[in-house]
Amino acid sequence: MSSLIETGSLVLFQGDSITDAGRDYRDPLSMGQGYAKMAADGFADRSVRFLNRGISGNRTVDLQARWEADCLALKPDWVSIMIGVNDTWRRYDGDDPTGCDAFTDSYRDILTQVRNVLGARLIIMEPFVLPVSPYIESFREDLDPKIEASRALAEEFGAVYIPLDAMFAQACSIHKPTFWSEDGVHPTEAGHHLIAKAWMGAVGEL
Repeated sequence: MSSLIETGSLVLFQGDSITDAGRDYRDPLSMGQGYAKMAADGFADRSVRFLNRGISGNRTVDLQARWEADCLALKPDWVSIMIGVNDTWRRYDGDDPTGCDAFTDSYRDILTQVRNVLGARLIIMEPFVLPVSPYIESFREDLDPKIEASRALAEEFGAVYIPLDAMFAQACSIHKPTFWSEDGVHPTEAGHHLIAKAWMGAVGEL
């Protein structure tokens, strides 16, 4: 299978702490230490360029607020987005919920801007949690509808869709959940490698 990503393309990774992965905000080329860097490092076509603008703690509304500067102004050819877990998490740790309709509206807005302003291709990465504790498992009630919304948006916008929640559920039958994520949200190095492999497979790099 040949890569979907054309020679000379610019690929932008966007999202929250999982994408951020400790990147240096002072360095616009910093890729962090997570799946985004692993995918970029493993890409066969060295003419393809990569940027990471993930920011820890972000929700969809935060992406929406910075979309002009951190997406449109960069003029990427591909935009890969992983967002949603903080839209759920803030309900449980800060009594600050984001309803599924609000999540969907903000997400649809940024996807519409990518399509209408940039004409760029989209990759939507499913939000996920791993069952490491009853507390994290309680997120399911809130997160599952957002996963369904992400899937529906991917279909609506013709995006490449990467079903990470389903992938990790299967992976947890091979190793215990804490092997992939100690807190159920942030991947371990092994978890990041699994995400990078899924991303590369989805774009035809494996």
